[in-house]
Amino acid sequence: MASTAKSDQTQLNGDLSCPCACKTFKMENKVTVVLGAQWGDEGKGKVVDLLAVDADIVCRCQGGNNAGHTVVVNGKEFDFHLLPSGIINTKCTSVIGNGVVIHLPGLFEEFNKNESKGMKGCRDRLVISDRAHLVFDIHQQVDGLQEAEKGKNSLGTTKKGIGPTYSAKATRNGIRIGDLLGDFAMFEDKYRTLVATYKRMFPTLEVDIESELAKYREYASQVRPMVRDTVSYLHREIKNGKKVLVEGANAAMLDIDFGTYPYVTSSNCSIGGVCTGLGLPTNVIGNVLGVVKAYTTRVGDGPFPTELHDETGQLLQQRGHEIGVTTRRVRRCGWLDLVVVRYTAMVNGYTSLCLTKLDILDTLKEIKVGVGYKLNGKIIDYFPSSFTELSSVEVEYITLPGWATSIEDVREYNKLPEQAKNYIKAIEEFLNIPVKYIGVGQGRECIISLE
Repeated sequence: MASTAKSDQTQLNGDLSCPCACKTFKMENKVTVVLGAQWGDEGKGKVVDLLAVDADIVCRCQGGNNAGHTVVVNGKEFDFHLLPSGIINTKCTSVIGNGVVIHLPGLFEEFNKNESKGMKGCRDRLVISDRAHLVFDIHQQVDGLQEAEKGKNSLGTTKKGIGPTYSAKATRNGIRIGDLLGDFAMFEDKYRTLVATYKRMFPTLEVDIESELAKYREYASQVRPMVRDTVSYLHREIKNGKKVLVEGANAAMLDIDFGTYPYVTSSNCSIGGVCTGLGLPTNVIGNVLGVVKAYTTRVGDGPFPTELHDETGQLLQQRGHEIGVTTRRVRRCGWLDLVVVRYTAMVNGYTSLCLTKLDILDTLKEIKVGVGYKLNGKIIDYFPSSFTELSSVEVEYITLPGWATSIEDVREYNKLPEQAKNYIKAIEEFLNIPVKYIGVGQGRECIISLE
């Protein structure tokens, strides 16, 4: 999810919906899910954008505008934070599900920026759940104040108000889209109560309540045509044979239950979040595609066992242009950690993998892969839940020969260097999961299919 060359961008050729130069990737009639298998920024947006060509509906199920993806079309950048990546496909309906938290000012800013660059009609093909919770500016203020209170123990959040909004949801004083579109007097009462609650916690908070209410009265009229009960809508469309694609925001190692807590996001970005964030039962889910970057990156604080603090780490950062779309923060880089991917595969049940940014390894003579953890000198067969334990593990590596040649122009698996194929095979054999797609460059046309 970076913003320059060799990033998780998608270079399209032709119109916005389907470039004539790319292959068509077929989906099953069951729901296809795309999930990040590491700490995020693996290139899920690019994969979703690819698969959306064959989809009827693309859904976001959790997270908020702390996520980010850039698509490049004819030299123009389209940034998505709340909007599903499939919104660029004019033949596809996009859904923001009940599990997503929505900052309406940010959503309309996202609309305006992308429409000014030529993405027309996107408001007409977006459906928003009436059960989705609202992120207010006061949530963002509280996010920053809570981070400041933690001092040196801060979590490095994006300060987008995501955590406070999910907290309000869990304590049952959150406010939903449906509240905004119902009796406005009741919405006003709930908003005033919310502000009063936060002001008791943070007396220095300054909120112009009347101004905010006036803005939300206007937002209500703008968002109303997009809002509906997405649960019944999705079930009806699935029953009618529509192809549904779900893109998970963030990634499994940032899952609030299974990630490196407390250095996580505030939602379930693993497979469970798909069901609770859209109201879908497990029996409608078909393929679960895990997206794995060919090395490992992480934004912000938290344990990172295979992190490199040397020239190789700098090389990966520079060649991969590892800079966050939302935060603009430089990502920490390290070797591929298959212990992490094996753990997230246990949780998510990947049926196949997409290996992205393989070309970033082109210049390396040797490549290391983490395949085991030792704690106090002993191999452990579990992924530590404890921050202290994970920070203390010793990583066991295997070393594979690099290919030391550019693979950016390769479009067929059998034309990859033998060493690159061996790297892919090593990943498949360790995880016992097939690699279905391989990313060797920026665009859709740079994804090699092994189907």
